[in-house]
Amino acid sequence: MVALSSNGYLEEALGAYRRMRREGVTCNANSFATVASLCGSLKNEVAGLQVFSQVLVSGLQQHVSVANSLITMLGNIGRLQDAEKLFYRMEEHDTISWNAMVSMYSHEGLCSKCFLVFSDMRRGGLVRHDATTLCSLICVCASSDYVNHGSGVHSLCLRSGLHSHIPVTNALVNMYSAAGKLVEAELLFWSMGTRDLISWNTMISSYVQNGNNMDALKTVGQLLQTNEAPDRMTFSSALGACSGPQALMDGRMVHAMILQLSLQSNLLVGNSLLTMYGKCNSIQDAERVFQSMPTHDVVSCNVLIGSYAALADCTKGMQVFTWMRSGEIKPNYITIVNIQGSFTSSNELRNYGLPLHAYTIHAGFVADDFVSNSLITMYASCGDLDSSTNVFHTIMNKSVVSWNAMIAANVQHGHGEEALKLFLDMRHAGNSLDHVCLAECLSSSASLASLEEGMQLHGLGVKCGLDIDSHVVNAAMDMYGKCGKMDEMLKMLPDPAVRPQQCWNTLISGYARYGYFKEAEDTFKHMVSMGRKPDYVTFVTLLSACSHAGLVDKSIDYYNSMSSVFGVSPGIKHCVCIVDVLGRLGRFTEAEKFIEDMPVLPNDLIWRSLLSSSRTHKNLDIGRKAAKKLLELDPFDDSAYVLLSNLYATSARWSDVDRLRSHMKNINLNKRPACSWLKQKIEVSTFGIGDRSHKHTEEIYAKLDEISLKLRDVGYVADTSSALHDTDEEQKEQNLWNHSEKLALAYGLITVPEGCTVRIFKNLRVCADCHLVFKLVSMVFDREIVLRDPYRFHHFKSGSCSCSDFW
Repeated sequence: MVALSSNGYLEEALGAYRRMRREGVTCNANSFATVASLCGSLKNEVAGLQVFSQVLVSGLQQHVSVANSLITMLGNIGRLQDAEKLFYRMEEHDTISWNAMVSMYSHEGLCSKCFLVFSDMRRGGLVRHDATTLCSLICVCASSDYVNHGSGVHSLCLRSGLHSHIPVTNALVNMYSAAGKLVEAELLFWSMGTRDLISWNTMISSYVQNGNNMDALKTVGQLLQTNEAPDRMTFSSALGACSGPQALMDGRMVHAMILQLSLQSNLLVGNSLLTMYGKCNSIQDAERVFQSMPTHDVVSCNVLIGSYAALADCTKGMQVFTWMRSGEIKPNYITIVNIQGSFTSSNELRNYGLPLHAYTIHAGFVADDFVSNSLITMYASCGDLDSSTNVFHTIMNKSVVSWNAMIAANVQHGHGEEALKLFLDMRHAGNSLDHVCLAECLSSSASLASLEEGMQLHGLGVKCGLDIDSHVVNAAMDMYGKCGKMDEMLKMLPDPAVRPQQCWNTLISGYARYGYFKEAEDTFKHMVSMGRKPDYVTFVTLLSACSHAGLVDKSIDYYNSMSSVFGVSPGIKHCVCIVDVLGRLGRFTEAEKFIEDMPVLPNDLIWRSLLSSSRTHKNLDIGRKAAKKLLELDPFDDSAYVLLSNLYATSARWSDVDRLRSHMKNINLNKRPACSWLKQKIEVSTFGIGDRSHKHTEEIYAKLDEISLKLRDVGYVADTSSALHDTDEEQKEQNLWNHSEKLALAYGLITVPEGCTVRIFKNLRVCADCHLVFKLVSMVFDREIVLRDPYRFHHFKSGSCSCSDFW
């Protein structure tokens, strides 16, 4: 039995013990100590409790070696109370006895009990602590918020001369790194006279955990220059340091080392390689690794499915899931959550999502909170908010994660008011506020341009101590920016040295939204000079700023530098920005050539941008092509019909306008009505075209007449190119003065005090005539006006607009 156990054949050793019992062989203290250790190592609770009973019957529980093994075994199978009773009934204790108790509490993370037992051990004075005792104390400090206690243990190590023991130093390095004190961990590691492989692995892992990936890889290189041979743990940590497309070459170098040392067949190493290639967006490499692995487990499959989900490739993810179910690998809740995260359309929901939901119910996964919350997100991502709501209501005990998922679903669908209502319901239900919920609610305020609610939420975050969270800071900045309060947004900016990537991106986006290209570009250059690498979102915001400013050459230069200089692969949003700026300037030949050469397939955003630009430049040929492509993607895309109809109207092709409107009516498509609003305290005033439902209608239209007369005195002439109906010029001009944003402007001039900015929001793009009127009003009435439409902010002051008349 001892021989089998010593050589790692634990189950066989336990079988030998059972044969001893069956054959009536009397067990001595050594036999019981050995078999108790076996049960603890195997975490076999049934066998362990049987051995415990047999020891009690034999009366050998007072034998120190037997009792020590039993205490360790009981701790390993989670029977802490039994272990405590046995320990305190022992007639004598040795160092191993005390260490067994300290180790048991350490593994369970019970720091206070750990130190109480240690105090009792020292108080007796008969038994001295050793390196094993200190390692257990250090480990429990690393796994809890007791780093100050850990520093005290470190001092004790120095006083007792045990600091030179390699396991003790390894434990200290791990403790300091877990507490984020990487400098202390480094000092300890590099001051070690002798290091074993665990020392190196601990330091490499510490670098990775603290985000110092280059230092981790450098340390792997230094390890290779020693006599220590890297093992599976070394490479598992090293591969964790290779995250993101920019780290792909480093990951491949580590992979080459693994092949050189023939460690690729190890399951942990294989799973780590899968994770690395997935995070580096190299799915082909991940597939090759998966296919070459001699064995797989549920982790292997989950990692590959997660990689497909990150690329929104649900078809391949479902193929892996089907393969799992047909074999011996059982899916777990992580499998389900990963697959659900890959669905993004109604077709995918119908073909895969609904059957998967049925499977989760049949397999019992739907009771898991993670799965239920993931279902909420899945339905929302596929456009089915009603089903998200239904899943949410089936959850009996809603956690804050459930509420967050439902709030995020409503924000995603543009239902900001419902998101804020859910937030209030969550608070009334007694759920605590966390940083995720606060960030989502700030996003809902931003989507509604609701400054007052946003400021209240920000204040609540300050009160709850959540305002220092980077996600909350970024969401609050975005909220202030989208509500037209750039000054408040700038006040919140963290110091550049510690500014997160998201905040840089939000700042560039804020400047882009207002048309401040120079400030956006300066922020980008500042970010790069600080050593920050721009990412996918950075270039979307920067190219958007270029597009809004009409800087086509700069747009193309930055687009080309994405992959060649910064290693960021262009995506569809970047391509939309290039098509947009080319279209704005009427360079349609170049736009068409760019679309042909794009690295991604054009989608509705590309064709909608081109169609919108063709209307501006009255290019019927390009407009018809773009509309045709849009309708091929979705025959019921109302925007395609509306934009094409507007193009025909600006080109005075009224028969085509009538034909399109008739066709829309036949297929039950309605144009979204224009709407403008402004908010003062708790009152929101909303206006439609020619709206006369407001309680102050008479004053509003009187103010419009006053505005019209004063503007004519300074040379205003209506821009009737924006008119969309075939009427005479006088009627066209009258129709223009019925636009919703002009009604909101008149009401704002009446009710917003002098010296205060008039803030107006519109659901559709502002027309050329209204833009002209707003500019002249800002000069004639000496008022600052901020108009937000779906595309950007227009800041009118002294007769000028922040967009420089390019929008």
